[in-house]
Amino acid sequence: MAAGGQLIVPLGEAGDAPEDLVGGKARGLGRLLAAGYQVPGGFCIATGAYERFIREAGLGDAIQLELGRKSFTEMRWEEIWDAALRIRLAFLRSPIPPELADPIRQAHAHLPSGPVAVRSSAPGEDGIRGTFAGLHESVTDVRDGRSLLNAVRVVWASLWSDAALLYRRELGLDVDRSRMAVIVQEFVEKPVSGVAFGRDPRSPEEDRQILEAVPGLCEDMVSGAVDPDRWTLERSSGKVLHWRPGQRGQGDPEPLLVPEDVASLHETVLSVETLLGYPPDIEWTGRGAELTLLQARPVTSPAKRDDERRWYLSLRPGSGRLSDLAERVAYELIPALEAEGKGFAADELRAMDDPELAEAILVRHEAHDRWKRIYREEFIPFAHGVRRFGQYYNDAVRPTDPYEFVRLLENQPMFASLRNDALAHLAEHVRREPSLAGWLERPEVVEGITRRDSWKMVAAELPGIPGGEAFRHAFEEFLDEHMNLTYQDEPLDDRPDLILNIVRQLATDGGEGLPPTRGGYAEGSGDDVQSREERFLTAVGPERREEALEVLQIGRLSWRLRDDDNILMGRLRNQLQHAVALAAQRLEGAGRLPSGGRVKSSAAETLAEALRNPDGGPVRLEEPGKMAVSGGSRGSAEMSEHREDPGITPRQLVGQPAARGLVTGKVRVIRSTEDFQAFRKDEILVCDAIQPTMTHLVPLASAIVERRGGMLIHGAIIARELGVPCVNGLPNVTDLLQDGELVTVDGHLGVVTVGPPEFDLERKGER
Repeated sequence: MAAGGQLIVPLGEAGDAPEDLVGGKARGLGRLLAAGYQVPGGFCIATGAYERFIREAGLGDAIQLELGRKSFTEMRWEEIWDAALRIRLAFLRSPIPPELADPIRQAHAHLPSGPVAVRSSAPGEDGIRGTFAGLHESVTDVRDGRSLLNAVRVVWASLWSDAALLYRRELGLDVDRSRMAVIVQEFVEKPVSGVAFGRDPRSPEEDRQILEAVPGLCEDMVSGAVDPDRWTLERSSGKVLHWRPGQRGQGDPEPLLVPEDVASLHETVLSVETLLGYPPDIEWTGRGAELTLLQARPVTSPAKRDDERRWYLSLRPGSGRLSDLAERVAYELIPALEAEGKGFAADELRAMDDPELAEAILVRHEAHDRWKRIYREEFIPFAHGVRRFGQYYNDAVRPTDPYEFVRLLENQPMFASLRNDALAHLAEHVRREPSLAGWLERPEVVEGITRRDSWKMVAAELPGIPGGEAFRHAFEEFLDEHMNLTYQDEPLDDRPDLILNIVRQLATDGGEGLPPTRGGYAEGSGDDVQSREERFLTAVGPERREEALEVLQIGRLSWRLRDDDNILMGRLRNQLQHAVALAAQRLEGAGRLPSGGRVKSSAAETLAEALRNPDGGPVRLEEPGKMAVSGGSRGSAEMSEHREDPGITPRQLVGQPAARGLVTGKVRVIRSTEDFQAFRKDEILVCDAIQPTMTHLVPLASAIVERRGGMLIHGAIIARELGVPCVNGLPNVTDLLQDGELVTVDGHLGVVTVGPPEFDLERKGER
């Protein structure tokens, strides 16, 4: 802080203040004001206010907890977002003490009446070595003291946003040293706004400037909500080299800026560069005499193309983009993906000759690659609909549970839930017919059925058993409809034994069975969901009710389709694998391919080429590991090793809280399909990640523990739908835990405790 513990710095004085007090953005604006440029008036809340706030609220410990759950280098983007969400809620639930709130209110009262904008100004945020535009948050159109204090906390919390955490090393984020100053300015709203780059950030060595403009607020362009007009200028002369209109749905658009506006911006950029000493990246609003500068920072080149963080940051589409994605994903892409998978499943592959099979493989391979690109470019960004609703809900309601918003999203008609309902109905069918239950326990059924062909042979007896024919029909329909998936390149619709094992367990166990759904967060009646929805809308307020309903609707659609798309992608991969397996079988029969292994779908093109060339000789799979040897749960090369020293047992593993609940039980580590067969009801399911191909195991599990973390991954979603406690984001958990170990899974805190519990808790795995 400045001498005397200064907390408020007038913006006009910020140009002479130390950057570690007011941040780079406020300092730059102060210099522009002092030089006579038109800049909205305001003040800066110094970094000392942030330091005092987090110290008195105990937020440093909360941040340390979130960032200390696992090594940051091992955190996926889902886990980073989860941590940022929890940190943000902790900031918003912590009141600003009077000794900080009063000076902020007093400074605000000295501004002209009207709305203000609240922006970040972190030290180092807009330095010459690198700027981090868009990583921290701004709040515009703030109209009263209460909203101002809320906005200040939002900006403070954005120091630990998911975007900022991705650049943690570059920003030097450290709980003990990181600080955030905040700018409060008069909110200026002009008909046109934009950015101006002193040099082309894509080619800074060339003699070019870039200007961009959008109608309305500059934030609409920065967020990606509106596509801008773009001018490319010759830097040395100001000559317009190219103009590209923004794609905003109009017919033949006119430029948003007239030539005089373009020339004025060109000159302004050059004069600001002279003042600041570097080519600037300027945000501006208005034109002519009303041209107002909102901020100026150094131009930086975009991140390298191989920097995955650029893609991660694209996973935060604005409201306009989300609405477009909702329409396209729900009504175009998902139906098309489902139809393509069904079309492939209807093909009679065995009736095809070798050239036809080769073509079928290549068509499936191309389709799978094409849909993988669509998944990355559109399905995954659409998952932001859930994240957007979660943040929107928490900002309005401020719940104690950061995932309370899930209660308004779950119990959607997802494919995985429908599968588990169908599984429960199969078990109920068996429970009603004692003769059928006895047939399922016969040795030739338990041990003799391994593949679909052996099922058909043994199931020929079913018409003579009460309820048998109906069960056979329902079971085969279940395999075709719900198990059209692969696990470790093995088609699960060719493993009826795995499903029969689950049906037997659900149908017995004291006759309890499993209801179609077990509640999860959404326990209670539809009236409970309605009351929660009204609570949310009341917190938002009547003026934003329509907006809130749209955010909720997109969140619900995103919640359901984010899971369904995984299963539909799995169906497509399964149809590719069936074609690849048949090709391998034919080539093995011709002596051109070694037998005894399972060929992966990644060998599709090689096998197709071999089928097209019957005289081509032996088939060589170039990459190591193309042949995945089938075997038991301890034999595959793809499987994790057990911990090296079984005598060293961790007592407590800290991960992400993904689904609430507290359960003690015995561990079953899932590494292969053979572990599916060994899984028993009420065991703790421990795995790398619950794949769509494993969801049928979840009704048996008393809890789930996963290596991969995040609230939006498949296992977490299904765990909450079924009311199964879940902890995920645990590094090396399949190595650290062993089959049969007793553990307690705490889905509230995200902790797995190894060994007998120190409190009285029902041990579900020992019933």
